[in-house]
Amino acid sequence: MSESECTRYGLNATPQRAIAVVGLACRLPGAPDPDGLWRLLRNGDSAVRPAPADRPWLTFASAEDTSGDGVPRQGGFLDEVDRFDAGFFGVSPREADAMDPQQRLVLELAWEALEDSRILPEHLRSTSAGVFIGAAHDDYATLLHALGPEAVTHQSFTGTHRALVANRVSYLLGLRGPSLTLDSAQSSSLVAVHLACESLRSGDSDLALAGGVNLQLAPESSLYPHRFGALSPDGRCYAFDARANGFVRGEGGGLVVLKPLDRALADGDPIRAVIRGSAVNNDGGGDTLTAPDPRAQEDVIRRALRNAGTAPHDIQYVELHGTGTPVGDPVEAAALGAALGEGRPSDEPLRVGSLKTNVGHLEGAAGIAGLVKTVLALQHRELPPSLNYRTTNPDIPLDALRLRVQNTNGPWPRPDTPLIAGVSAFGMGGTNAHV
Repeated sequence: MSESECTRYGLNATPQRAIAVVGLACRLPGAPDPDGLWRLLRNGDSAVRPAPADRPWLTFASAEDTSGDGVPRQGGFLDEVDRFDAGFFGVSPREADAMDPQQRLVLELAWEALEDSRILPEHLRSTSAGVFIGAAHDDYATLLHALGPEAVTHQSFTGTHRALVANRVSYLLGLRGPSLTLDSAQSSSLVAVHLACESLRSGDSDLALAGGVNLQLAPESSLYPHRFGALSPDGRCYAFDARANGFVRGEGGGLVVLKPLDRALADGDPIRAVIRGSAVNNDGGGDTLTAPDPRAQEDVIRRALRNAGTAPHDIQYVELHGTGTPVGDPVEAAALGAALGEGRPSDEPLRVGSLKTNVGHLEGAAGIAGLVKTVLALQHRELPPSLNYRTTNPDIPLDALRLRVQNTNGPWPRPDTPLIAGVSAFGMGGTNAHV
């Protein structure tokens, strides 16, 4: 890699570790593609709305809930998740009926991401291209089981097995690299990106499709977090705001096409962004199984910085995990301040924001959604607003931590330098990822 290319991408260390994002695709609430997502973000719009009438968990209103509040009906929803062009993907109608819509959506996103990268799918056949997909739920299997044994068909085994979310992509495209669906709860898709980058660096993959998917199809998938006390009763995500009272569920998915930067440059690929480094760890035992640990979150950010050869003050923006929970937000803020705020001038605070305020929490696909948002902010050289921020959570000393919520459209703080951002995702079982 030439000195000018290293300078262009801000690679003052370990340029051989750099991974290029050469294509991306997403299907999010209110945003059928990346262009639609950027319009939603730049306009400061929210795609959170009442659950569609055809979603079955409306039956969980308040009949069996003694508190009288029932399951929150607000969320980020996709339209027509039952639609699929089976013939295009060489799938029979009967098999398509048995397929988890998450499998169908990932097939569509993989094709769209390759189109965005200008890579002909047939050119990947028999190559070591890998597929890494985060998926934390299998609601379609729950619906099938509720219908009884007579509903199970010859295609149900493959149609509802979560491993097949990734494996179908490899089968469709004839890919011989690693192919796995992983579940680390809410950090799943960002862990998938991390593993894809490591696979490219090790040579196990020569190209990788990485991302995640999340669909809300079964009543139980909303009832469980509601009874756990995790959902916002008014169906809004108030990231870092004093009104933070839980998250609102969202659905959708996203994929990125990744290649080693030096190979992407040699191949003349469109380079949307560069992943300089990433890291994954676990809390390793906190106050409770699901309580986030600030030291572990700080550690995963510092590890990602070291892997990227990046100094803390070079980071201009972080896309938060930002769920809007009373416990999670202060912990995340403290970890960010410790890892990235130290030594930062008081008049140059780190900008932070959360896509969850626009589309809800995509759970297993939350990390990839945040990554796609960040890539778009880099491409457009503009930071879009984080919504629902009015008064800072009193447990978050923003000034002392050198943080500022990006709640308006605006330029990057230092547009004349390489634009460098971080993306975080944290799983409720303590598996943390930062890119």
